[in-house]
Amino acid sequence: MEIKLKDLKEQALKEIENIRNSEEWQNIENKYFSRKSGELAKLLKDIKEVSDDLRPKIGAVANEIKNEISKALEQKKQDLNLDIDEDLERDFIDVTLEIEKYKLGHLHPVTQVQTELEDIFKSMGFMVLDGPELESDYYNFEGLNIPTWHPARDMQDTFYIDPKTVNGTENLVMRTQTSSVQVRAMQKHGAPLRVVIPGRCFRNEATDVRHEHTFYQLEGLMIDKNISFTDMCGFLETVAQKLYGEDTKIRLRPKYYPFVEPGVNGEVTCFLCHGKGCKLCKNSGWLEIVGAGMVHPNVLKAGNVDPDKYQGFAFGFGLTRLVMLKYNIDDIRLLQSGDLRFLNQF
Repeated sequence: MEIKLKDLKEQALKEIENIRNSEEWQNIENKYFSRKSGELAKLLKDIKEVSDDLRPKIGAVANEIKNEISKALEQKKQDLNLDIDEDLERDFIDVTLEIEKYKLGHLHPVTQVQTELEDIFKSMGFMVLDGPELESDYYNFEGLNIPTWHPARDMQDTFYIDPKTVNGTENLVMRTQTSSVQVRAMQKHGAPLRVVIPGRCFRNEATDVRHEHTFYQLEGLMIDKNISFTDMCGFLETVAQKLYGEDTKIRLRPKYYPFVEPGVNGEVTCFLCHGKGCKLCKNSGWLEIVGAGMVHPNVLKAGNVDPDKYQGFAFGFGLTRLVMLKYNIDDIRLLQSGDLRFLNQF
């Protein structure tokens, strides 16, 4: 250790002797005296490895060498008449000067609408939950009253994952719907329950202006005692009016969903033409925005909730569709394109 210190001193003194300007002087000082990466600091860290009886002697030698190198640097600065502080002042940067402003980004239109919806539902006492995008077959289908033999599975072209690729035996899918979190939420939080679940979904679709393999939904679930179909109707009307204004009307038409009974398709008066008929609503005066229904007893049982004691309703918004309607976007593929010419409009 003592030999290393003396070798270091000889090397440092030679380098100091060859200094010709302030920049070289500063580099040498940093090389040997930097707290983190300096040559002296590295050697001094090794002193702790020296035996206890030799440590005081090595420490004294190290301090002596440190002082010699420091004195040599100071003498060289005087010999060359270097003004290190003046050089540093010349490198001073005035942080108060105005600089070119950075171009800041903004939230994606899907995120903007999602945040707006989350705020609406949180004001009504709902929790906002999330769930895995790589989901088990059970939570995505079976727990939602869609067993393997059920023809409703044909309604959703699914990306199945080979269990061998994830070192497992369970059938896994890229979730086809945010409804997959319904049973998870009931199992974790029980009843009564108010939750919304926004997120990405995946289906093996042939893409066109209306279909995409990746899209966004917002699922909702409300469970309590004595919940009826009337409660669901009033709730959906309230949400529609919060979204599109107090004059908005809603109509419900029967539609089949395997995880609710009865199920409905929810339409609202077109916010652009106010029900008169236009290009956006295909001259019908109505826009389809939500699917809903009373939660099927089998789904409540899968979530460990007693269907004789509790009832509830579920609803699902096509979040991507809401974005397209709000901003009059005619091609769903633009939302996933990453094209700044498109995104900068929002």
